[in-house]
Amino acid sequence: MASPELAAGDGSYDFHLRSLSAASRDSAAAADPASDPNLLQSVRRVCEMCREAKEARDEMVARAFPVMSKLFQRCAAAPTQAVASTGMLLPTILQFFLDFGEAVLHDADGSLKTFFSSCLSREFADPVVAERTLEFIIANKTKILSSFPTLIPQFYPLLLKLIASNGERLEKKFLEVLPLMMSAGSFLPLFLSLMDLPMLVVALEKVERSSGTLIGSSIATIQKSAAPEMLLALMDEAYTGSAIEDSSGNSGSDDSSPLDLADPMFLDLLKDENDGIAAKHWISPTISSTLQAAVNSTQSDRLKQSLEMAPRFLCLFFATALRDVNDSLLCALIPVVMSRYAAMFPDKVFSFKVRKRLSDFILAAFQRSPDIIAILKKPITDRLGEAHDNPAKTELALHLCWAIGEHGAGGINRKDVARELFENLELLLYENLATSRLGLSQEPGFDSMGASSRKSSQARLLCFVVTAIAKLATCHSELLPRARVSLAKVARTRTSDRRVWQRACDYLGLMNEPAICLSVLGPSTAQGNGPGIVDWSEGGTKMVAHVPFYLLAEQKGPPFHDFSFADLLPTE
Repeated sequence: MASPELAAGDGSYDFHLRSLSAASRDSAAAADPASDPNLLQSVRRVCEMCREAKEARDEMVARAFPVMSKLFQRCAAAPTQAVASTGMLLPTILQFFLDFGEAVLHDADGSLKTFFSSCLSREFADPVVAERTLEFIIANKTKILSSFPTLIPQFYPLLLKLIASNGERLEKKFLEVLPLMMSAGSFLPLFLSLMDLPMLVVALEKVERSSGTLIGSSIATIQKSAAPEMLLALMDEAYTGSAIEDSSGNSGSDDSSPLDLADPMFLDLLKDENDGIAAKHWISPTISSTLQAAVNSTQSDRLKQSLEMAPRFLCLFFATALRDVNDSLLCALIPVVMSRYAAMFPDKVFSFKVRKRLSDFILAAFQRSPDIIAILKKPITDRLGEAHDNPAKTELALHLCWAIGEHGAGGINRKDVARELFENLELLLYENLATSRLGLSQEPGFDSMGASSRKSSQARLLCFVVTAIAKLATCHSELLPRARVSLAKVARTRTSDRRVWQRACDYLGLMNEPAICLSVLGPSTAQGNGPGIVDWSEGGTKMVAHVPFYLLAEQKGPPFHDFSFADLLPTE
């Protein structure tokens, strides 16, 4: 006897299954299989009934699967000129495959990839499809992580196009999906893509101006425009890396001109799939003119939103990396981060926010694993050598100097590395001392404001270099004689900034008290214990009176009040 679920009348399982079966067989609907608005409701009801069924569940799933599979294939193979969107129907069918695939021995991996490559690649700009896709991924993220771990990392460029097109309204849901994009194969290119999110928006808008709107069902209009081959190649084939011929023969940076499809920058930015390390499109001949046009023109709402979202995405990316990623991948990422410190979309607020997150990540990675400093000795010394190329690189050099000193070049066992880094710090110090004596305000080509700014930046860099030299020598005692010589040269150079001179004098005085010097300037990790050495982690139980009075600098006599170190030390 048939179960009640199978024997009910209209609106029953049989009714909806017959509707789906008819749609999957109807040759007249092959050109636009999702045009029937009742299809989605029937798929949902069949899924719900199978989920709620008890006695005849396996039978219901077995009957529904061939129909669902045939309907899915027909929708995926629908011509690109189809008017109705399949972006709502296909995820619902995919949900059926994920929920009941084991019962019918169906591996949903191929179906999932088909959805991304055939449907989402055409409809990523449709806000309804975009939101439904993110909701589908979030609802199934546990199953996707366990059964299809490479799926989201493979198609993360397509998901970035989705958020670039739809903006902040989907940001909260996208942030839930972002950690799923990270894998060993996508880790580095994902960072580069997040950095270039504003450039992706610029590229999409250039396509939009050239070929029509990207939003919703108007995708069909784009594909029927004057350059349908261009859009199809851009959205479906660019990720393969093959050169695409521009039949117009006219390429340029002007917004009204056709997009130069052969340019590697656009091929890389607009790809659908992850194919490894992103191309270095910042050296593309098109990049400067494209950026100049974007900066000189009024920013669109999408571009403004991408400039706000990208720093937040990077923040989550770095937090996830510091929590989950091993040291090998961090060692691979940090040089890439340093190389991009001065190369990003030229918006002042955006640049400030991103550089803050980049420097915070570098310092946090060194704090987590000080040995990385020794492993990355070569890229670090290269960046120190570029300290005066531009203000951004000077800022990066400041942070690297601090990290070198704070962690003793990787630890007390890294004596060879410490010596080499110390020599680079010495060179940086002497070069700056020489130029500070010449008087930057006399340099041709700089007005008083520019010279003053450069002099202040140089003084700040010198303060960090002097501190790094003192801290490095404190950790590695064999460097103490050279450090004293270096600091003495600074102390004798009265023409340098007084802050630098005062700091050098203070460090020379501290070095005469080894125990105190180790407490103040020693590395934050692996500190020794001994008379006069302050354990700063016990600040909450110590009083200021326990600190040697030399450290109180200009304060005369005993402290006029008592308070604990906890009032002075930063708390997490």
